Amino acid sequence: MSVSPVTSLQIESNPELGSVMAACWENARSLFSQEFGDATFKSWLSPLTFGEFISGRLIVIAPTRFRRDWIQSHFSQKMLEILQRFDARILALDLIVTPNSTFNGTSPVESAEARIKDQAEPEDRNIQVIGSRLEPRYTFEAFVVGKSNELAHAAARRVAEADKVTFNPLFLYGGVGLGKTHLMHAIAWHICKSYPQRRVIYLSAEKFMYLFVKALRFKDTMAFKEQFRSVDVLMIDDFQFISGKESTQEEFFHTFNALVDQNHQVIISADKSPSDLEGLEERMRSRLGWGLVADIHPMTYELRLGILQSKTEQIGREVPLKVLEFLAHKITSNVRELEGALNRIVAHSMLVGREITIESATDVLRDLLRANDRRISVDEIQKKVAEHFNVKLADMHSPRRLRSVARPRQIAMFLAKQLTSMSLPEIGRKFGGRDHTTVMHAVKKVEELKEKDASLTEDLDLLKRMLQT
Repeated sequence: MSVSPVTSLQIESNPELGSVMAACWENARSLFSQEFGDATFKSWLSPLTFGEFISGRLIVIAPTRFRRDWIQSHFSQKMLEILQRFDARILALDLIVTPNSTFNGTSPVESAEARIKDQAEPEDRNIQVIGSRLEPRYTFEAFVVGKSNELAHAAARRVAEADKVTFNPLFLYGGVGLGKTHLMHAIAWHICKSYPQRRVIYLSAEKFMYLFVKALRFKDTMAFKEQFRSVDVLMIDDFQFISGKESTQEEFFHTFNALVDQNHQVIISADKSPSDLEGLEERMRSRLGWGLVADIHPMTYELRLGILQSKTEQIGREVPLKVLEFLAHKITSNVRELEGALNRIVAHSMLVGREITIESATDVLRDLLRANDRRISVDEIQKKVAEHFNVKLADMHSPRRLRSVARPRQIAMFLAKQLTSMSLPEIGRKFGGRDHTTVMHAVKKVEELKEKDASLTEDLDLLKRMLQT
């Protein structure tokens, strides 16, 4: 059964429910220790504290970005599964950073990161960031430019530095972790510093939809319109999220037109170009192509090496060039994974006192290197499953619910969860913008069916072999 946007975004925030979820969090902590081990729990998870529970999302506070990112990459999915054993109303786990939260000790890497932040964090009095805050490290000076991103970088700088609107909108697109968000934050910081009189709103498309639905529920749409149509610069991240959301698209369409008519700047990022975004109205697609569409390609080896060298300077830790070259050759997917790998080997060296070598890096990153040797995409999975079950590839993204279509789609979601490192929300977006709960249901359904259906198990094994060879 599908859930309408309004239903899925209902606000569940009251003191009684908050107390229940706080108790749920405390109960889950004992299982975290059993699941991950006492040493890991004390080193990484112990400082986390319960924040609040809103709209099915359990919000947990971490003391530093470094710790949050590490936990997000290594433990968050299993933590969510454990929490859901206590209360099925928990649909997602959100980690946010509050530096003053309780914390028993700081690692050298975290201290270095804090020093970088303290050196120069621009004031953001004229920027209204709705949702997570701007990342101080994401400036133009910290962005490493190469052939794969030079157009997007040049366009972003032009828009940020211009005293009048040049490209409207500026539409940046590219795969996960290639630098779109870095450029978006860099634009915002530069405008804040150079043009403090300009009013800027920066938020994700998901947050835009949430606020719009909330305005509808509380019959306060006029305030919503005034908020977004009176700014000098509107910045929307992860625009692909509103694909297929008709009412949100309609509101954004009118907001976009109002801003462009006033010669106010609109800047958008997404994972695909306007022409390739599914579930987007044709008039919206046309409007998004009015200005400049700039893509960010996968990184070249030279760019990957440059990013690693820049990162080692930031954290103040010397890493042998041969190790950086090894990482640049082996990890080719995206910047986040590349930086995450560097953080892992540096943290390991500091914690165990082991010299950083190619051998130690190979040992620490064994799982990551194995995944990069044969990286399977969701697109590949969808194509193979569609061919195997003789359905159209378009059915993987369509809203059709016929069993002959829905079952192959669920199998594709199951395989995407097993064979890729993508999160549930990311997988859902690849299947026509579906919610992460739909992916969870699909995975659970296929796991139940394969216990009873030998032919389905054979199908799954065959598909895995085809995808992994």
